[in-house]
Amino acid sequence: MNKAKLSSKWVQLRRLPREEMKKKERSSRYRSFINHWQLYILLILPIFYVFVFKYLPMYGIQIAFKQYNLSLGIKGSPWAGLKWFQMFFNSQQFSRLLVNTIGISVYQLSASFFLPIILAIAMNEMRNAKFRKTVQMISYMPHFLSVVVICGILQQVLSLNGMVNNLMAGFGMDKIQFLGRPELFKHIYVWSGIWQNVGYNAIIYIAALSGISPELHEAAKVDGANIWQRIWNVDIPGIMPTAVILLIMNSANILSVGFEKVFLLQNPLNMRASDVISTYVYRLGMVNMEYSLSTAVGLFQSVVSMILLCTVNWISSRLSETSIW
Repeated sequence: MNKAKLSSKWVQLRRLPREEMKKKERSSRYRSFINHWQLYILLILPIFYVFVFKYLPMYGIQIAFKQYNLSLGIKGSPWAGLKWFQMFFNSQQFSRLLVNTIGISVYQLSASFFLPIILAIAMNEMRNAKFRKTVQMISYMPHFLSVVVICGILQQVLSLNGMVNNLMAGFGMDKIQFLGRPELFKHIYVWSGIWQNVGYNAIIYIAALSGISPELHEAAKVDGANIWQRIWNVDIPGIMPTAVILLIMNSANILSVGFEKVFLLQNPLNMRASDVISTYVYRLGMVNMEYSLSTAVGLFQSVVSMILLCTVNWISSRLSETSIW
């Protein structure tokens, strides 16, 4: 009995510090909430936005598994299983849509990954401050133009009577209907996007380069390293974690080519190369009113994007110490 009493007292004595620690944690959390209540209030609108526009619409995902009828509603519509997914996978458009979407995305991802890094390193090495600021301002100004304005500029410049064709005609070359040739659509889409966003994307790498210690460059100069060796051995390793994180985040968008720009540049002549999953979902849902099929295609797109994000993040965590989680 004495041993039992001693053991029970020992257990109670061990529980006391844990309970005290929990009380201290609760009080510290309460004090932090009281001291920073303004910051917590600022979180209300973002949380409300995410809940309303990101989580509530997930209720409609079940339309992809139902024979949806507007008059019956989501609950009253009968279940159809995987019928719409099978219909999409067996359709003639599936392979074409997948090839176009992945081709444009990979092309854009590979080009937009290296060029902002090159621009950021080039501006970081500029010694003339005024010239550097001028180049930076000119390079990131197109980012603030809307997609509609960009597409309008492209259609005017690349039309048969546009500036490019007039210059070609002045040199004795034949005019080309750029937006009417499917083989040119990917190049127009990707490089116009790079022109619009390369300067803005370079700001992130410029910030990462500013965080590199100047002592590393001084030590490299003492060792006799030239400018190219310093860039390769100091600058690039310094910004590589940032580049990897951005690559992981952008890899999730391989099947999510922007709808607006593709839709605005699309026409019957280049449909063979410009039709992607986003525009196909728009035609199914908004034009043909095939809500179940369009929801199934959109769900397939989201699931594959999530799998790609997790896969690239897992590969990055295995090959290096950089990952999102």
